[in-house]
Amino acid sequence: MTMTKVLANPNSIVMIIDDTPDNLALLSDTLSESGYRVLVATDGCSALEQIEYLRPDIILLDVMMPGINGFETCNRLKANPKTTHIPVLFMTALSELDDLLRGFGEGAVDYMVKPIRPPEVLARVEAQLIQARNIQRAENALNNGPYCALAINANGKITWLPEAATHWLNDFVLAHLLLDDIKVETLLPASMISWVKAQMGKPDTNDFMPFESIKGEFHFSAKLIPCCHADEYLLLMEKHSGHWNIDSVKHSLGLTSREAEILMWISRGKTNKEIGMILGGSPRTVNKHLEHIFEKLGVVTRAAAVSIAMQRTSNLSLLSEGNAS
Repeated sequence: MTMTKVLANPNSIVMIIDDTPDNLALLSDTLSESGYRVLVATDGCSALEQIEYLRPDIILLDVMMPGINGFETCNRLKANPKTTHIPVLFMTALSELDDLLRGFGEGAVDYMVKPIRPPEVLARVEAQLIQARNIQRAENALNNGPYCALAINANGKITWLPEAATHWLNDFVLAHLLLDDIKVETLLPASMISWVKAQMGKPDTNDFMPFESIKGEFHFSAKLIPCCHADEYLLLMEKHSGHWNIDSVKHSLGLTSREAEILMWISRGKTNKEIGMILGGSPRTVNKHLEHIFEKLGVVTRAAAVSIAMQRTSNLSLLSEGNAS
């Protein structure tokens, strides 16, 4: 049985940066004939100017060029948040190990040794485009989902910071007026680092406590999850509006104060275990309260219970606004 090969989008934009006309012609023809859109530049400065107006999906970059060389061009690309995600493949006649290692050190994902072979170019370009798109899909899912995420090492230093996580950290810093923590690109705020280190000191990851902070109208929460690497962790983070009136929910739905509180945490995506940790009880106790909530509301799922609570609080808000006017 033959398997269908999944190809990268043939409409992807490939930029070639090379000062040799023959190389430009060969690469441009090879890529164009395969369906790629091609941009060309003969030096690093003109390439950086072009990229300001039209960003390629991948860059083929010659090392030895007039003006700024390929290493410096790559360095500038990776230093710019708008272009740091673009995969760069070096093209070089240099065969010294130090030169190849320097290319990877500047942020390149791959390299090709001249003379260029068209089939190899197509294979490497396609492989890197597929990889880049998979990363972009994952980041888009995080940026548009209920959680945002970042990665940290054992010292609390940030090793991976998607856009949504940057917004969460900035909101946290501003809400808590942490003037000393304004720059969050490299380190977590001090209060979160203390929490992270306290969790890392526990021998069992099942004992990790969630992070909770309510400031003004916002509720910030986070949970720590070990990564595949022993010295790295993922932080899954949420931010909710604090507009949840426990008394209103309690009276309108006929719940006890503890039941209303548990329902609030359920609406914020917490598990029974996490709620137990927050409220100082066991998951079994939380589950027992949950059974009473289901019975009182006439539902059988957490989602249905939350839906009724949100609808009821929304109606109460509308009534209160109507009475005020």
